[in-house]
Amino acid sequence: MIGFDVKQRSVVLEYEPELNVGWVRTELNTHRQVTISRAFTFKKSDLISGPSETEDEEIDEPVFRFRLATRKDGYFRIAGRILGIANDVLIVDQGVTLERKLFVAERNIGIFRRIAKVKQDDGEIVVGGDREDSIPIDVFRELLDRFPSSGEIDRYASARVETIIGEFFDGMKSARDNYEVYLSKRKSSVSDKPLEQERLLQAEIDKFAYLRDTISAWLEKADTYSERDWQRMIIKVILLIFPKYVAVLENVEIADFYSSPDRTKKRYIDLCLVDAGGNIDVIEIKKPFDNAILSKSRYRDNSLPARELSGSIMQAEKYIFHLSKWGVAGERALSKRYGAELPTGMSIRITNPKAMIILGRDRLSSGQQALSATQMLDLEVIKRKYANMMDILTYDDLLRRLENIIASLSQRKTATGSRRASGSGRRKGRKGTASTQR
Repeated sequence: MIGFDVKQRSVVLEYEPELNVGWVRTELNTHRQVTISRAFTFKKSDLISGPSETEDEEIDEPVFRFRLATRKDGYFRIAGRILGIANDVLIVDQGVTLERKLFVAERNIGIFRRIAKVKQDDGEIVVGGDREDSIPIDVFRELLDRFPSSGEIDRYASARVETIIGEFFDGMKSARDNYEVYLSKRKSSVSDKPLEQERLLQAEIDKFAYLRDTISAWLEKADTYSERDWQRMIIKVILLIFPKYVAVLENVEIADFYSSPDRTKKRYIDLCLVDAGGNIDVIEIKKPFDNAILSKSRYRDNSLPARELSGSIMQAEKYIFHLSKWGVAGERALSKRYGAELPTGMSIRITNPKAMIILGRDRLSSGQQALSATQMLDLEVIKRKYANMMDILTYDDLLRRLENIIASLSQRKTATGSRRASGSGRRKGRKGTASTQR
C-alpha cells in the first residue's frame, strides 16, 4: 500500500508492505535499490525512514518513507530514474492529486515510460502549468481515461488472434471475396438482354452501399489492426471507391538524388496508385486514430495540424518531390518493374504527381461531431492549402462521399423511372385517342 505525503518543498512516498516486511531492507542492502509497487525505483539514499531489521517483525504498521519529488516553481519534479526513464517528470502542483494511477495503468504499464518512448529524447516531460512544452491537464486526464483496461486488452488479444488465424477456423472472408460473391449473385439473375439504365444504376448503388457498410464495420474494430494490416484491408476496396485508378502498387522503390550528394539513395513508398492514363500518384493510408487531425494546442486561437497529419503531409510532399525529379528515367524504371501489374500495353508516367492522405476521424463512434464548427473550418483551410497537390480525407469524409454518391445515384434512378413511366403513359394516351377517332 502506498501513499503520497505532499509537503511545502517536497513529496514523500510512504510504503507499507502488506506481508513480508524484510524484503525491502534486503533489496536495499543487496542491490542498493528497490522497486515499490512496480512503478517507483528508489536508491538506498532516497530512504528517509523505515523500520530497522530488528523492528521489522515487531511494528504493527511498518512504513518506509522515500523522497519522491521536490516542489519548486509550481511543479513537483520527479527524477527520471525513479520512474525508469531518462526524462525528469514535472507535474503541476495545483489541480492534480498525486496517486498511483497517475503513474501506472492496468497491468502495471508505466504511463511515463510510454510517453518517454513517444517523446524520443531525454528532455523533461511536463504535465500542466503554463510552460509551452507542457501536456495540458485535460489532455493528460484523457490519456489516463483512454488507457485500455484489462478487459479491453483481453478483447484486443482475442481480436488479433481472430484477425490472423480466424479464417482457418470459421471461414472468415476478405472484403474482396465477399464482393466477388456479391457480384456473382447479381450476374446469375441477369438475362442476355442489354441492361436497362435503372438496373445499371441499382448495381452501382448496391456496390457503393456495400463499400460504405464494409468500411463502417472495419472502423468499429480499427484498434484491433496494425497500420500495415489496415492498409492491406483498405487496398482491397480502394480501386472500387476511386474508379479513375486501375492499379495499386505496394512498396514502390524510387530514387533519391538529393539526400546524399555523393550517391543515389533508395526510398520506398508504401502505396502508389496508377490511373487509367498511366499517371502515378501517392496515397498515404493511416490508421483512423481519433486525435490524428488537429492538435490540442492552439496558436492565436487557430487550430494546428496534429503531428500525424503534418508528418503525413511532409512525407507525401517528399515522395512527390523525388518522383518528379526522377523524370523520364523513373518512368522507364517503374514501367519495367511493375509492368506485370498494369493493363496490357500501359506504361507508368510521372506527370505532376499528386497525393491522397486518408487518416483520422472527425466524428465520434456514436456519430456525433468530434470537432467544433471552428475546428472544422480550420481543418478545411488546411485541406485547401494543399489542394493543388494532395487530397486530405478523414475516414468520415470517405463515408460521406460514399453516402453522397449513393444519394445521387438513387435520385438519378428515381428520375429515370419517372421518365420511363411518363413516356409509357403518353404512348398509351396517344393510342387511346386514335382508337376513339376510328
